[in-house]
Amino acid sequence: MIGIDIKRAATLLREGQVVAIPTETVYGLAGNALSENAVATIFAVKNRPYFDPLIIHTNDFQRVGEWVENIPDQARYLAEALLPGPLTFLLPKKPIIPDLVTAGSSLVAIRIPQHPFSQALLAQLDFPLAAPSANPFGYISPTNAQHVEQQLGDQIPYILDGGPCQVGVESTIIGFPDGRPVVYRKGGIAIETIEQLIGPLEVKEHSASNPQAPGMLKSHYAPRVPLILGEIEQMLPLHQAKRLGILSFQKRFPNIPSAQQIILSPSGDFREAAQHLFSGLRHLDNLDLDIILAELLPEKDLGRAINDRLRRAAQR
Repeated sequence: MIGIDIKRAATLLREGQVVAIPTETVYGLAGNALSENAVATIFAVKNRPYFDPLIIHTNDFQRVGEWVENIPDQARYLAEALLPGPLTFLLPKKPIIPDLVTAGSSLVAIRIPQHPFSQALLAQLDFPLAAPSANPFGYISPTNAQHVEQQLGDQIPYILDGGPCQVGVESTIIGFPDGRPVVYRKGGIAIETIEQLIGPLEVKEHSASNPQAPGMLKSHYAPRVPLILGEIEQMLPLHQAKRLGILSFQKRFPNIPSAQQIILSPSGDFREAAQHLFSGLRHLDNLDLDIILAELLPEKDLGRAINDRLRRAAQR
């Protein structure tokens, strides 16, 4: 059931159930992060492998110390500048966080979502929420309540509808091993924005197994229709006999039906492109297509995060 009753969502979560919640990035499948039963339900509903850790969410950075052993000064500085927002910290966890949440790691990923519904919900709870994307594992992340209902609606009691997500790609994840800032996942806060605040960063690429942080798996965010990355103009002559979908940054292509083309941002705006990425992929995946041809964006700003998702969506 879809609704806007925050108190009902809070009651279900206190009872140990899982519900879908909106964030500024994507919709999350949320449960009590301190309850192994609730966390196990999240894994079961998503069919998510237990080696892929979860992010926990709270409403105020002042509460983070309840669940982590220490907070580096650089993390505090970034939090003051950028939170609430699409930035996740990977920090040493306290024993109160179940190992199931972190896939056995001594580090926990934690963030402060910006969406007013998730903020209001978390303020009513005395526990953090584990909340990976509210979709079957490996598939395109949901950016509105209807996406969740289409795929998980018969498995969860409630979907809190906060409208379309404003960022549209998952959070950036940063950790501080040996005091060095390391980005483990590119996301809704651009690398350049973080570097302006704390200096140069090491940026990790994806991991094929046993990821160090959530969202690092090599193949992820994938549509059912095969997605091919490259220069669209060069690929088109090679696939003329096929039913094509097009996912481009700015350009529309003649002789391809408009319904089979997603232009992420005609004006070339990276934030607009990020907002449209997952919904565009879902639209094309629901058509009767043979393949989707897609192109990479300039490797800067949120283009880095979008390209990361596209490369993993193209992995088979």
